[in-house]
Amino acid sequence: MGLAVRSATLDGEVAGLRCEGGWITELGPDVEPDEGDEVLDVAGLALIPGLVNGHTHAAMTLFRGYADDLPLMEWLTEYIWPVEKRMSDEDVYWGTRLACVEMIRTGTTCFWDAYWHAHATARAVEDAGIRAVTAAPLIDDGDPAKSERACSDAERSLGQIAEAGGELARPGFAPHAIYSVSERSLRLVAERSAELDVPVQIHLSETEEEVGTCVAERGERPAQYLDRVGLLGPRTVLGHGTWLDRGELELIAERGATVVTNPVANLKLAVGRVFPYRDARDTEVAVGLGTDGPGSNNSLDLLADAKAFALLQKNEARDPAAVTATEVLEIATGQRAELLGGRRLEVGAPADFLLVRADDPVLALGQLNAGLVYAAAGSIVDTTVVNGRVLMRGGSIDGAEEIVARARESAARLGLTPLSS
Repeated sequence: MGLAVRSATLDGEVAGLRCEGGWITELGPDVEPDEGDEVLDVAGLALIPGLVNGHTHAAMTLFRGYADDLPLMEWLTEYIWPVEKRMSDEDVYWGTRLACVEMIRTGTTCFWDAYWHAHATARAVEDAGIRAVTAAPLIDDGDPAKSERACSDAERSLGQIAEAGGELARPGFAPHAIYSVSERSLRLVAERSAELDVPVQIHLSETEEEVGTCVAERGERPAQYLDRVGLLGPRTVLGHGTWLDRGELELIAERGATVVTNPVANLKLAVGRVFPYRDARDTEVAVGLGTDGPGSNNSLDLLADAKAFALLQKNEARDPAAVTATEVLEIATGQRAELLGGRRLEVGAPADFLLVRADDPVLALGQLNAGLVYAAAGSIVDTTVVNGRVLMRGGSIDGAEEIVARARESAARLGLTPLSS
């Protein structure tokens, strides 16, 4: 038994879609359901690919509204990290379930996550029915003496994630950043990533201070340093990249790594620069879009962030044609970064897709892609399908009320009440 969609629109034409076993098997104007299929008759809705959130920390939904309006390092060291040390598996599980509700509701079908108790994240992903690549952060405070244990814990988490997550949550490594992880650990992660063929997520060049410190201490910029230790390659996702220069982008492109920009989180934390997307595009760097964690964004609505990304790039270039709506939507759906896993809708692609309300006032007139990027937000999503399974229909997600209640319990237990009004 499969899933069939009838009477939708695709590229402005009436079309249908059929999927089975988690894959799209038919797509076009003449698609009809097979006997026994679950059938969605969806006149007035348009088919688009699912969104891919390339960088987040999902369980930080518990931190939403806590310790806002602070500089990045003060926010991390004085408020976030101390609470994270007290978090349990169940806290991370319910925080991630809450994030999954929000992402499913706003059209994200896959996300890349790095957070503590990563096996709990994987369990939440499997139970929610969404896709993710998740990893436990590796931090050794830059101390080689702590490296062996930190790397051992990180590798142990791979099996725990795979066991808890089933087919939907893939494991990976997540060394936190060059300022919190020793060179020894970075080299070990690079070696094990290559041997096991698993991806790596790392924060890079998020602030000017990070770049300046790297140059002062090592005589090279952050991307050059990662390349020297063997960690700049086709399995690596670089979060932020705000302060990368043209030479670093050329190196990243040559090595086949991916950069995920997080424009709204960077604006909120005032990192002082816009990601140099035009240079990244010119040098053919693979680029994705992320929200960052809901403690620093504070939203997981990737479609809303797509508009912010587009407007920032246009303003920075002083050119309204600097990026197009179609280009931005391709970035938001992971189609400009193969590693992130996004695909266009086609036969043989994973059955991850959205149905958006094309007859809604904000989409009823004009070109669909422009409406999605410039006029709409995640609330325009009516139906979310992942792996051929309907996770939301008509904006309704089963069990959402219980998830909200359990997440509130975790936040209260951790003392995560807003520090100021």
